[in-house]
Amino acid sequence: MNPLMERLQPYPFEKLKRLVADVTPAELPEIAWGIGEPKHAAPAFLETTLRDHLDGFSHYPATAGLPALREAIADWCTQRFQLPAGSLTAESHVLPVTGTREALFAVVQALFDATSSKNQVWMPNPFYQIYEGATFLAGGEPRYLPCLAESNYQPDYDALSDAEWDQCQMLFLCTPGNPSGRTLSQEQLQRLIRKAQQHDVILVSDECYSELYRDENNPPAGLLQAAASLGDADYRHCLVFHSLSKRSNLPGLRSGFVAGDANLLNQFRSYRTYHGCAMPLPHQHVSIAAWRDEAHVAENRALYNEKYRAVQSILAGKLPVDIPDASFYLWPDLGRDDEAVAREWLAKANIRVLPGQYLSRTVDGVNPGYGHVRIALVAEVDACIEAAERLRKLL
Repeated sequence: MNPLMERLQPYPFEKLKRLVADVTPAELPEIAWGIGEPKHAAPAFLETTLRDHLDGFSHYPATAGLPALREAIADWCTQRFQLPAGSLTAESHVLPVTGTREALFAVVQALFDATSSKNQVWMPNPFYQIYEGATFLAGGEPRYLPCLAESNYQPDYDALSDAEWDQCQMLFLCTPGNPSGRTLSQEQLQRLIRKAQQHDVILVSDECYSELYRDENNPPAGLLQAAASLGDADYRHCLVFHSLSKRSNLPGLRSGFVAGDANLLNQFRSYRTYHGCAMPLPHQHVSIAAWRDEAHVAENRALYNEKYRAVQSILAGKLPVDIPDASFYLWPDLGRDDEAVAREWLAKANIRVLPGQYLSRTVDGVNPGYGHVRIALVAEVDACIEAAERLRKLL
């Protein structure tokens, strides 16, 4: 067995299962606020698209994906992030992937140089577990950058010295953040791009929650947008990851993309040719239709924003509910043992939430997720209102 496998830690939901194994839930319908799996209905028009292309299952798909899919993605990125026309090309700057979870893991295996003295991969703390597992199995060393309230629940990148940057080979960004939903501004992203180019660091920006924002007139900035605003239309050192899972309520489709630096993508494409993870052709046609439609995305945002408003109104004064810039999470700081909270809410209200410490690592005696719980507002509006009412009574 690969000895690096021993470094992998249990997934957060495995820990949660063990934590509540002896808890008898309250005799109420369960409301799952623990896992970030969208429960809104998928766009109805995509069913017809899938049926019309079922014959595609009889053919092997190419690693690079259909030209029409790459074009749809390039067009969407260009419009959404106000990129210079023609700078993000379907031929060189876009690669469809079978879900960003798989791609975030694979990109480290493809691009991390385990022979380099620069052996660190930086990631926010709390973080998406894939970042750490990918680093371990590529032979790297994770460095956990704390996300605290005083730095808007994003790492304090300005506190890092040039000597520290010289130890970093790859940096995972998560904006909007999981679990906080907080975003990095365009100015912050620009500073990171300058540092990455100065110190030869690959920026891996996980932007899977970018379309679940609160303000229709102020969508979150993206890494490619920040690069273009600096005059870098080659997107050097920059890779962004996007998904249809959250944007279009299609977690089971396993469809996303990577875009950015053409040289890095060329190497990643070569790796994926051997990896054998091309997206099935019917899924590609569904993806084309999804990326070309914005109406269903706006409706999706409206549903999440309705839930945020309702839950905040019900729990005002009872729970520190701070509505984030984007995503579908709440990340309240309860100031007490988050494992005990998860057990209590299940036992007394049959609401499942994830202890914040399970999404974090303890560094120098501090776990930045401790005392928080991650609430995923993925259930339907009525269920979220019911859960909030139960919590108000409990609290």
